[in-house]
Amino acid sequence: MATSADASTNEMNIPSSNGSKRIFAPTGGSSTSQATQYTKGALDLSDLYSDPFEQFHTWFKHAQQHDVYQPETVTLSTAELPSGRVSARMVYMKELDSRGFVVYSNWGTSRKSKDFQSNAQASLVFWWRELERQVRIEGPCQRLTNTESQVYYDTRALGSKIGAWASQQSQQLTGREELEQQVKEVEKRFEGRDDVPVPDFWGGLRVVPRYVEFWQGRNSRLHDRFAYERDDERSDWKKPVRLSP
Repeated sequence: MATSADASTNEMNIPSSNGSKRIFAPTGGSSTSQATQYTKGALDLSDLYSDPFEQFHTWFKHAQQHDVYQPETVTLSTAELPSGRVSARMVYMKELDSRGFVVYSNWGTSRKSKDFQSNAQASLVFWWRELERQVRIEGPCQRLTNTESQVYYDTRALGSKIGAWASQQSQQLTGREELEQQVKEVEKRFEGRDDVPVPDFWGGLRVVPRYVEFWQGRNSRLHDRFAYERDDERSDWKKPVRLSP
């Protein structure tokens, strides 16, 4: 004979707690048994600029004005060849120029640096929950020169500059003490100096987009999606097209 708890579970079509699924159909904080609906906006072709850089800049300013938490936060995905293994991590977009989107990181020992060496392609995904929007970017990558990277590096706090020198990113540590010792050694090396140079193994990476997609959440998962494409960096952007959700 089924208990009232069992009956409630069956009514919602959710597997019982003794099943193999650790997580099943989370509702994102919704007060109902179904996922939260997106209702904050809509997007139409007539809303878009012909240039995706201009469109992104407009959306980014909108995110800043509406108190989106750290709108520069972005997922950077890379893939190693020939294995095809994909890796992703959260980073900060620090620049948008006429050529592409720039992030900064370690390019000597990190996983992303190894991916870049075999496959100089990447994707970026911005998610702005407060506006129920996301932007996807795909394209080839290019390292910034030390001179270019130094311009941004000079804006960083001294501790962050020291950290860039000290951290052998993604390499194993015997403990936190080893990392702290590395920091002390770098601090001693640059003691009394304000002009800490950017490390050769650290700097900017520009993702030069060939594909940019703007996504606006809509009710019933019938989202608005528009994609821009071009053949290469020197080509004109094709007219954006609407994609099925």
